[in-house]
Amino acid sequence: MTKATKENKLPFDCEVGTESETVSNPLSGESVQLTPHAVAVYDSVKGAEMFGNYNKMRKGLDWFIKYHAREYMVLLD
Repeated sequence: MTKATKENKLPFDCEVGTESETVSNPLSGESVQLTPHAVAVYDSVKGAEMFGNYNKMRKGLDWFIKYHAREYMVLLD
């Protein structure tokens, strides 16, 4: 079980794993380490983008800006 933090208040329901992951920006090649919660939101944002679910995408981006600003700048800005 993951320790409860403000970060755990996810912007939408999504599957959260147990391991942190290194994620790379496909355009710049720059990488960052993401917590399991951030990985779940990142994956959901990218999926929402693919399917045109811009409401979900915006919620995920806003969450990233609030809790992982540096990672947002590397991966999603």
